[in-house]
Amino acid sequence: MSMTANFESGSTKPKVSVSKTPLRWVGHIVLRIFLIIQALIVVYPLIWNVLASFKTNTEVMESPWSLPKTLNWENYVNAFTTARIGDYMLNSVLVVAMSMVILLAVALPTAYALGRMQFRGRGLITNLYMAGLFIGGAYIIVPLFILMNNLHMLDNRFWLSAVYATGSLSFSVYLMIGFMKSIPQDFEEAALIDGAGYMNILFRIILPITRPAIVTLVVFGFFDFWNEYVLALTLVTSDEKKTIPIGLANLMQIQQYATDWGSLFAGLVIVLIPTVIVYALLQKRLTEGMMMGGVKG
Repeated sequence: MSMTANFESGSTKPKVSVSKTPLRWVGHIVLRIFLIIQALIVVYPLIWNVLASFKTNTEVMESPWSLPKTLNWENYVNAFTTARIGDYMLNSVLVVAMSMVILLAVALPTAYALGRMQFRGRGLITNLYMAGLFIGGAYIIVPLFILMNNLHMLDNRFWLSAVYATGSLSFSVYLMIGFMKSIPQDFEEAALIDGAGYMNILFRIILPITRPAIVTLVVFGFFDFWNEYVLALTLVTSDEKKTIPIGLANLMQIQQYATDWGSLFAGLVIVLIPTVIVYALLQKRLTEGMMMGGVKG
């Protein structure tokens, strides 16, 4: 590769031209072909699922690769009425909302104390939180089930939300500590001189500055809680309290015998819609938060 600098007329800034060798061009073409194939592998099943959700059972079985002849909206009606996808989705929304409230209420003050205050035992407590990063929920599901059974916490959406929030607490505290440590102490010292308390400083100074990190935390938490399956299957037994991953798994088992494939694919599309909306709305802020975390962490 050779690089030359030319000065345009009337301009003091050099115009840099980069000549690419044939080998570099081949590398770019191979990379783009690889990315296109990878994108097709990811996107094609989603598109096929959306198209199949508008087909009749006969179309799904006889011509699974063709476009639907008509938009069969009845599949979506059956998904809400017969398969009760709406009830499962409402339970998931409730569980996710409670989990996020519990998680933020606990993680933000904890990260503030561990990240910006000096007290005896701070390092030990921080290391204990970091150790939680290596403990998956599935590894402790048996003692967790026994404990919650003894405390009569099973089959309860609030306690399921508390378990979700506790499972994500270590990562959340780890993420927020990195952001809070990067904030200059001058803000805090000025607020203390003006007579502000620690909680006032947290809510009026620290949290507005760490808003990108909070958005990142909310997005990661939403995807984790919305798609969680193992704990919800174990800790919730009543059909009217099941979340959407459990309801969808039950629907798949039922539709194997009822052969109502259109309703099944419509249910899958309905499950995907909230995650797509959340990602589309918060994608920019999520990227900003991750980039800031990478720079400051």
